[in-house]
Amino acid sequence: MTTGRQKTTAAAAPPTARRAVVGRLSWGLADQAASSATNFAVGIYVARSLGLTAFGVFSLAWVTYGVVLSVSRGLATDPLVVRFSGVSEASWRGAVARSSGTALGAGAVIGAVCLVVGTALGGSVGPAFACLGVMLPGLLLQDAWRYSFFAAGTGRKAFVNDVVWGVALVPAMVVAARVGSVAAFVLAWGGSAAVAAVYGCFQSGIRPQLTGARAWVREHRDLGYRYLVENTCLSGASQLRAYGLGAIVGVGAVGAVRGAELLLGPFLAVLMGLSLVTVAEAARVLRRAPHRLGRFCLLLGGGQAAAALLWGAALLLMPDRVGELVLGDVWHSAAQLIVPATLGVAGAGLGTGAAAGLRALAAARRSLRCQLFASACYVIGGLGGAAAAGTVGSAWGVAAATVCSSAVWWLQLRSALREHHHNSVPEARTP
Repeated sequence: MTTGRQKTTAAAAPPTARRAVVGRLSWGLADQAASSATNFAVGIYVARSLGLTAFGVFSLAWVTYGVVLSVSRGLATDPLVVRFSGVSEASWRGAVARSSGTALGAGAVIGAVCLVVGTALGGSVGPAFACLGVMLPGLLLQDAWRYSFFAAGTGRKAFVNDVVWGVALVPAMVVAARVGSVAAFVLAWGGSAAVAAVYGCFQSGIRPQLTGARAWVREHRDLGYRYLVENTCLSGASQLRAYGLGAIVGVGAVGAVRGAELLLGPFLAVLMGLSLVTVAEAARVLRRAPHRLGRFCLLLGGGQAAAALLWGAALLLMPDRVGELVLGDVWHSAAQLIVPATLGVAGAGLGTGAAAGLRALAAARRSLRCQLFASACYVIGGLGGAAAAGTVGSAWGVAAATVCSSAVWWLQLRSALREHHHNSVPEARTP
């Protein structure tokens, strides 16, 4: 017989679970707001301080960092979030030590390559890449701490870590402005991230184990290698588009595209903030109520797409004098890209809902197919549009590619959900 106390506990459980989810999502948004505020401040400061061409050079280094970050996440932190969210503290600590060691090792190896390449290139681009190579270990380790904290459900620590980065960035930016070079800004940005990375060791009480990197990659190679390819496809496509756009139209075009991204920065902060916790939350939904996963992903993706369209509409109403105040000389080139950039981000937001579901289902093969398709469309649309109609054509090509790719993500999620349901329902047995 069920007592009144048991009924009350059962009735209170769902609201308590919902509050926990909202709390974790809120910390994800707060953390990304801090992180994006840092990135936004760097971008605006460089754009206003150095002009369109130098800002284009900085953007090339930034895009390259995005590719390296994707490598680190694919090998180190994505498997951590999928397999060690909501586990015991002892299991989490052991996994984080090896995962963070993997991120640090990736930063050291790829950073050495960037340093050599940058030194060989010379000119205006070479020093920026050389400095990026020096800063990569700290940048990747700081990002690894963020994902580790969210896997544990302690997003507050990730938020504090990003605030430390932002605080350290202020004096670093002042010094970089006095030097007045792209390389100085790269060093300031990466050096302040290294401060936050060191602080993350004290927050977690964990020291990254470089010696555990090989074992970590080997143990999670079924997910890690696919996520590595998947992540680098998208960021690599972005890098190819940036390099191709610079070759076809000019380095200034790369700066214009980055300027449009900065205008969408506050919304992108929401998009990226949610992405920090959506896979972990989707994995929790799958464990507790598998039948709700599809609806969770639809609400997630649809909400982000709607928010992107609203933000883009607000940007269209922004007076020129405000845009010039924010971006300086970059504003007039970036303003022409607001509509296609908004549509592209809306398509990406819709697709992230399905992507979170596929990650939670550990359907790495399906998500890899989607990402390969999306990356190919992105490069073809971006460079084809650039060849046909310059910077604006490239932006429209990317928008069309992103919307088409989102449809593929959802088709794959629907198939994966059906497959999971079929495998989880026991076959009827005849006596």
